[in-house]
Amino acid sequence: MSWEIVVGLEVHVQLATRTKIFCACATAFGDRPNTNVCPVCLGLPGALPVTNVEAVQLATRAALALDFAVHTESVFARKNYFYPDLPKGYQISQFDRPLATGGRLDIAVEDGQRRAIGITRLHLEEDAGKSLHDRWPGVTAVDCNRAGVPLVEIVSDPDLRSPAEARRYLVALKQVLEYVEVSDCNMEEGHLRVDANLSVRRPGHPLGTKQEVKNMNSFAGVERALTQLAQQQIGTLEAGGLIHQETYSAATDQLRVMRAKEESHDYRYFPDPDLPPLVLDQRFLEKARSGLPELPSARRTRLMERYGLRPYDAEVLTATRIIADYFEGVVAAGAEAREAANWVMGPVMRHANEQGGALVVPPARLAHLIQLIGGGTVSAQAAKQVFQRMTESPDGDPASIAGELGLVQVGDTARIAQWVDDVVAANPDAAARYREGERKVLGFFMGEVMKRSGGRADPKGVQSVLRERLER
Repeated sequence: MSWEIVVGLEVHVQLATRTKIFCACATAFGDRPNTNVCPVCLGLPGALPVTNVEAVQLATRAALALDFAVHTESVFARKNYFYPDLPKGYQISQFDRPLATGGRLDIAVEDGQRRAIGITRLHLEEDAGKSLHDRWPGVTAVDCNRAGVPLVEIVSDPDLRSPAEARRYLVALKQVLEYVEVSDCNMEEGHLRVDANLSVRRPGHPLGTKQEVKNMNSFAGVERALTQLAQQQIGTLEAGGLIHQETYSAATDQLRVMRAKEESHDYRYFPDPDLPPLVLDQRFLEKARSGLPELPSARRTRLMERYGLRPYDAEVLTATRIIADYFEGVVAAGAEAREAANWVMGPVMRHANEQGGALVVPPARLAHLIQLIGGGTVSAQAAKQVFQRMTESPDGDPASIAGELGLVQVGDTARIAQWVDDVVAANPDAAARYREGERKVLGFFMGEVMKRSGGRADPKGVQSVLRERLER
């Protein structure tokens, strides 16, 4: 009898503010340890927190983009636990009255369909500091620069049914958060971190005992850790053992037990006496809602309907808001949509990946280059050389660059005929095979003529002359 995997994810996302959630200390990454701290984020006696309005705005924006019900009143609470990097001895979070509940996110599943994953809650909280175990042998150092950095925690329903689905959910979630510009989701700097809960059960049976893997900062690592944990639980149950509620670390390739998993009562939550309830009026919510951009799923659908794009192409082009905007800019400048899609998904994105994401050629310049191909001024092969030069001189005119490089397409029949005659004469065996009925040899001759012409020969003219010469 098969086993069913049940996964729920808790994602901690750093909000894109310049200052911390309850004080004016900077959130800059990489500063010297313990320099971005003050009495508030260190929890010194007499210091009082004041809520950062920008953090509330960004959290609300994220909640609306994920189809949550945003509550007009929520409450900050103290989550009490003792750990070296938590200077106050508690974390300010939200518990029974979070900012938002009842969200959802559509993800692609195995059969190419899309499925809605429920999201239980989204709440605001502050980050803890960071324990450093590799600075001095046998000593743990503590850096409190992150203490008080604003986070939203996004907790999914237990709707995910495989480690692969968990990864797809995380990719889709990161995409939405980046689209609405609430976070850069830079995982290398800890701006998006994942805790994952997993249990296994027989289909139709009650939920099993869940175990948690903490603080992962790569989607591949999440999938790998969940796969290992699922195999471990299934092996234990099939051997007649029991699953214990434990928390694991996935810092290495092997899961390592950290501690018994805590329950909410272990944290002794109570409303923070220094912070009043967070009250949002309808005008605030409507302003946040009206400021949302077109979201990835809606944009994907529109690109397919408006431009006739294939689902895969629409998926790639909407992967980031920058790429989607760039593609539509190329089309708006006069390029045919499918040709624009091919160029953006090919040379443009390849160059951007090599250059750290920069789209250096203006959309209008790329549209002009695509029009030159369509009008027969340059061949598709030659256009790639023109594009390479355009990446070095983004303001350069593609027609002028094609002329400078000697890549303007030659349509003169006499010139083409000379190139064809030279290639046919140099390859008598291939010519004989063509005349004996091996028609695929035509592709070889096309390539050789284009090579001899330096990519300048008009392919339609080449094909016509080639057929005439080879069929004599």
